[in-house]
Amino acid sequence: INVISKSGTTTEPAIAFRLLKDLAEGSKAHIVATADSEKGALRQIAQSEGYETFVVPDNIGGRYSVFSAVGLLPIAYAGIDIDELVDGASKCAELCQTTDPLRNPALFYAVARSILYEQGFTIELLASFEPRLHWLAEWWKQLFGESHGKERMGLFPASANYTTDLHSLGQYVQQGRRILFETFLAVEGGEPSMRIAPQLEDLDELNYLAENEVSYVNHVAYEATAEAHREGGVPSMTVLLEQLEPRSFGALMYFFEYACAIGGLLMGINPFDQPGVEAYKRLMFEYLGKPGHETRSIDTSKQEYVSFSG
Repeated sequence: INVISKSGTTTEPAIAFRLLKDLAEGSKAHIVATADSEKGALRQIAQSEGYETFVVPDNIGGRYSVFSAVGLLPIAYAGIDIDELVDGASKCAELCQTTDPLRNPALFYAVARSILYEQGFTIELLASFEPRLHWLAEWWKQLFGESHGKERMGLFPASANYTTDLHSLGQYVQQGRRILFETFLAVEGGEPSMRIAPQLEDLDELNYLAENEVSYVNHVAYEATAEAHREGGVPSMTVLLEQLEPRSFGALMYFFEYACAIGGLLMGINPFDQPGVEAYKRLMFEYLGKPGHETRSIDTSKQEYVSFSG
């Protein structure tokens, strides 16, 4: 169990840790804590219980902490080479030293997003045809949502897993309001080999694809989707990975972090704080009766409910 919390009192991870550590039957060898270097409840618990510990850096917000122990430890647990990951990030950092947007990919992306935002596109849809990038998209939404969603400003970050979501969101993207643009994540090669076998009776009418790789069909689906959406009036750009491996993945995460920071500065906001997330926490603590907070009851008079029974 790897519990990560700077304070140790954040409600959701603290509750999860309480529940999960009972399953470890008190074995200290099964628990690792990533906490503040000196203070906080989790640091105290770790010292008291003798857990192995790592440090949450003081000067890095949670969403930017992938390249610290916060992100690298669970990535290493997953069997991914973190040396290669960090090397890829370092190579991307070198590319981002220039102020020429035609040579700095992260700056180009940040400027393109800013121009589209100024033209009235208020939603960015991060779309990938690779299921293994699903959780990267979840992190990306937090990265840009917390960094740019301030002062009634910022693009709304949304994500889609294609081709699955083409059967749910595709119609809206193609013909809905022209308020979004797409950023595609595409993998050029290196995917596992899986060929489509021919069948004697071509009942599903797929023999025309026989002997092709599934990854080839997936790539054609990406090309067709991008072209159809562009023809429908949806601006798009593509971030292309030569293949999905630790080095390129590390570069991709650094690329997004750098672009996010630059994008915030282009809008004139601080991309490193998140004051808005404290609002729900304050109210939740008051409703739950947390010591040190005003106790209050939930006011349902301003809410409307539709009830179903049967």
